[in-house]
Amino acid sequence: MPTLMIQGCTSDAGKSTLTAALCRLLVRRGVKVAPFKPQNMALNSAVTEDGGEIGRAQAVQAVACGLAAHTDMNPVLLKPSSDCRAQVIIQGKSIGNLDAVDYHEYKSTAKRAVFESWGRLASQYDCVIVEGAGSPAEVNLRQGDIANMGFAEEADCPVWLVADIDRGGVFAHFVGTLACLSESEQKRIKGFIINRFRGDISLLQPGCDWLEAKTGKPVLAVVPYLHGLEIAAEDALPRTVANEQGEFRIVIATLPHISNHTDFDPLRRLPNARCEFANPNLPLPDCDLLIIPGSKNTLGDLAHLRAQGWDTQIARHLRYGGKVIGVCGGMQILGETIADPQGIESDAKFSMGLGYIPIETVLQAEKQLVNVQGRLLHDGAALEGYEIHLGQSQLLPHGVNWQSLCVLENGREEGWISPDGQIMATYLHGIFDENAALQSILTWAGCLQPELSLPDASALLEQEIDRLADALEAALDWGRVAQAGLQLLVTGAIK
Repeated sequence: MPTLMIQGCTSDAGKSTLTAALCRLLVRRGVKVAPFKPQNMALNSAVTEDGGEIGRAQAVQAVACGLAAHTDMNPVLLKPSSDCRAQVIIQGKSIGNLDAVDYHEYKSTAKRAVFESWGRLASQYDCVIVEGAGSPAEVNLRQGDIANMGFAEEADCPVWLVADIDRGGVFAHFVGTLACLSESEQKRIKGFIINRFRGDISLLQPGCDWLEAKTGKPVLAVVPYLHGLEIAAEDALPRTVANEQGEFRIVIATLPHISNHTDFDPLRRLPNARCEFANPNLPLPDCDLLIIPGSKNTLGDLAHLRAQGWDTQIARHLRYGGKVIGVCGGMQILGETIADPQGIESDAKFSMGLGYIPIETVLQAEKQLVNVQGRLLHDGAALEGYEIHLGQSQLLPHGVNWQSLCVLENGREEGWISPDGQIMATYLHGIFDENAALQSILTWAGCLQPELSLPDASALLEQEIDRLADALEAALDWGRVAQAGLQLLVTGAIK
């Protein structure tokens, strides 16, 4: 079945969002379409219906297709735990940690998984939209490539190349990327998409004419800059403070190996709360609610936190009555001890935690991967979330006065709230996405009144995917689309 690959001149050029938009446009035309990313390097991940782990961007793209996320949509996921080492997840399951050199040697095995998964999707769907990773111009990674042109060449699929004009140098990005490719790879690129354009498009036209004359390839679309687009970036942290004038202040501690920071997107949409990610090299800003997020290297990030002096600032925050939430690795950091006897995440084998939660944590090779539903115990509010963690945490005997945070649908109690009501801790990611749970937690934190209406995360995502798809549909040069390798986008479903 037809396969089209979206590659970018740089990271964060818009590959993930444009792939989602194309998927939604195909669905509107009655096409059964699936997203696919051969290899993803990201610390934002999701749990699939088949009990595996994939990049969060592919889970969003699955929503755009009207599908449940599946491990075949992202058969290779790399989760960095240091600058040179990453956990390698193949078809949803971790096979361990490899350094860059070892992974390069492992690529032939990873390649088999990539083409197995792509083959299954291609046999089940009318069309597969593939997202590349980083840039195909990374010539140092050409040997054994499975993320960009290496996949496209073997799958024999056309490629659309995307660049972000908001960063500047868009024409140099296109021409320079082509110059780094082989002749066969250059022929595979069927057209360009200019993303995040602001201003009068007539002023851009001379540049587009020059680019087409220079390369012999068409500009397929100039997609406008969509202000306030609420589709999470694949891995990049938000760069701005949300709602700077908000009275209630929320700060998320930016750890070097922060994972699933998309957990906090709902907090950035609150109308009366200033929400920001703390600069990792500066003191923590004063706030009402401090959040210690998930981490892919808990012991390493705990050491960084202490080196920054944040441990003393957390102590001061609590002493003055501030609230703290620990999520996954953040909960482990707030505990009494963390042990990594097998060196799963780092060379450090043991550390004392900050000591605010009476738990001990041991990192284990078997990862917990599960989507859950339940209710908060303090007020019965419904919640949904997911667990992605290696650690197992045990409440110590002197923690008998701590309450469980919630009870899950299988009867298991999860998380804790301190006796004084200042600390909340959980392994659950996505806990702020459910309206009722978000309202309940904010009320606990002293942020909002119970009657205030909050946006529904699922409905908002659907709305923003449609907004993005509408913008792409209006921007596409439909006379050129079919010639550029996606006839189904013009003709609709296969009869």
